[in-house]
Amino acid sequence: MSMNVLDSVKQTLKEEIARSIIAAGIVSEGELPEFVLEVPKEKAHGDFATNVAMQLTRIAKKSPREIAQAIADNLQRDKAHVAQIEIAGPGFINFRMNKSYLHPIVRQVVEAGDKYGSVNVGGGQKFRSNSSVPIRPAPSISATPAERLSEMRCATCCSWRDTTYARILYQRCRQQVLNLAKSLEARYRQALGLEAEMPEDGYYGEDIKQFAAELAQEQGDKLLSLPEEERLSFFRSYGLSKELDKIKRDLARFRVHFDEWFSETSIYESGAIGEVLAEIRAQGHIFEQDGATWLRTTTYGDDKDRVLIKNDGTYTYLTPDIAYHRNKYRRGYDRMINIWGADHHGYIPRMKAAMSALGYDAEKLTVLIAQMVSLFQNGEKVKMSKRTGKAVTMEDLMDEVGVDPMRYFFTMRSMDSHLDFDMDLAVSKSNDNPVFYVQYAHARICSIFRQAEEQGIAVLPVEQVDLSRLTTEEEFDLLRKMGELPEEVEVAAAQYAPHRLIRYVYELASQFHSYYKAERVIIHEDETLTQARLALLTALRIVIAGVLRVVGVSAPERM
Repeated sequence: MSMNVLDSVKQTLKEEIARSIIAAGIVSEGELPEFVLEVPKEKAHGDFATNVAMQLTRIAKKSPREIAQAIADNLQRDKAHVAQIEIAGPGFINFRMNKSYLHPIVRQVVEAGDKYGSVNVGGGQKFRSNSSVPIRPAPSISATPAERLSEMRCATCCSWRDTTYARILYQRCRQQVLNLAKSLEARYRQALGLEAEMPEDGYYGEDIKQFAAELAQEQGDKLLSLPEEERLSFFRSYGLSKELDKIKRDLARFRVHFDEWFSETSIYESGAIGEVLAEIRAQGHIFEQDGATWLRTTTYGDDKDRVLIKNDGTYTYLTPDIAYHRNKYRRGYDRMINIWGADHHGYIPRMKAAMSALGYDAEKLTVLIAQMVSLFQNGEKVKMSKRTGKAVTMEDLMDEVGVDPMRYFFTMRSMDSHLDFDMDLAVSKSNDNPVFYVQYAHARICSIFRQAEEQGIAVLPVEQVDLSRLTTEEEFDLLRKMGELPEEVEVAAAQYAPHRLIRYVYELASQFHSYYKAERVIIHEDETLTQARLALLTALRIVIAGVLRVVGVSAPERM
C-alpha cells in the first residue's frame, strides 16, 4: 500500500529541513549529513524534533542555536504543515504541526479496511515458524502442566499473525513415552478390577484414567495375553495417539492452526539421522572420545563440544534435532524461527554450530525464548502437579476464563518475560481487565452506530464528510495513534514482538474511552460535526478490530 500519512508528512518535513539548510547557505548539498527527525517522548516538546543544528556546528563553524534559527527562518512552513517552530536547549529544533495533516488518516483507514496496517517487512522471503512441543502425557502437552501453559504461550506467539508458517515438532521422548505406556497399562488393569501399581514417575492425570477405561470397555482383558513388549508397544502407540488428538483439539479451540505436524519418528524411519551423521563426518567435524561420538561445535562458537552418540550406542536429543533442522533448511526457507522454552537457552549455540558444520547459514535460524507461565487465583499461585494429577489443564483454563483472555494475556508480555496469569482478573468485567477494556472500546463504538441508526442518522461515505470539523486535542490524539499502526506492525514483525500490538491497541482504547467521556458523537444540532465524528469512529473501529484479529482475539459488537 502507499506510504501512510504520518510517514509522508515526516518525509516532507525532513526534505524541507534539508532544503532550508542549503537555502540558508549553512552547508552545501554535498556536505549535508544524514540527520534524524524524531517524535519527542514528551508531548510538550512538539510533534517532531531534530538535533541537525548540533550536527552541523563543526562543518558550518557556527553555534547550534544560530544554525537552528537560520533553518527556522528559511523553512516553508505551509508546505511542511508546520504551525510553530521552537529552538530549545543547546540547539534542538521542535516542530509543532498544523494538525489538519492528520485528517487524511481517516480516509486512508476506511479505504484500506481490514488491510490497514499491512506492511511488507519480509520482502517476499519464505518464513517458517516452529514451536517445538514435545508430546508427553497428562494433563498437559509437556512434562508438567506449567510447561504446557508455557508451550501454549509459544503457540500463541507463533500464530500471532494471520499468514503463519507455523509447525509443531512432535517429539517422542523415550523414557517419558515408556512411562506413559506403563501408566496406561496400570490404569487399564485397574479398570478391569485388577490390582496394579503405578510406575515410578508415572502419570496420574484424569485423561490417563479415561483412556484406560475406554480401552477396558473396547478390548476387555485380551490385551493382557499379549507378550510384554507387544503389549507396551500397543499402550505406547494408543496413548500417544490419544494425547495427540487431545492436543489438536485444544489447539484448534485455542485458535492455533498449524500447517504441518512433524513426527520425530519419521526422522528415524527415513534414515535421515544416519545421513546427517555421515554428512557431518565427511566434513571432518566428528570425532570419537571415551566410547562416544562427538560433534566439534567449538569450531563454530559453542562453549564445548557435544555428544551425538552416547557410549551405550543411543543418540542424544541433539542428534535427531540436527536431522530435523537439516530437513527444514533443505525445504528452502529464507528464515526459520524456533520458539523454545526457557530451559532451552543453552541449546541455541550448539544447534547453530551444527547447522554451520553442515555448511548452512546459521544466521537464517532465529531462536526465541519464551519464559514460563504461572497461574494465580484468589491471590495465590496455583500449584500444579503431574505426579498427583492435580492441575489446571488448558481445557480447564479455556472453560474457566475463555480463549480471548488467554490469548490476550499470553501475548501482552514479551516472550522473554515471565508471565503471571491472574485468573480472577481475566474473567472480571471491569476496566482493570485489559482485554475487557479493549473489547469494550470496540463494543462501545458499535453501540454508538446502533444509536445513530435508531435515531435515523445515515452515516455518509467518508469522501463526503468534512473532516476539518475534527479539531479537539482528543481527536488529534486518536488520529495520530491510528496513523502509527503501520509502523507498530512493522516493528513488531521485525523484532518478533507481538506484545507491542497489545500495548498499542490498549493505548488506543484508552484514548477512545477518554474521548467518549469528553465529547458527544451524535449532535443533532450539528450534522457535519456528527458525520465527522462518525467517520472518525468508523476508522477507529477498523483499527481496533484489525489489531485484535492479528493477535487472535475477537472484537465483540455487544458486551
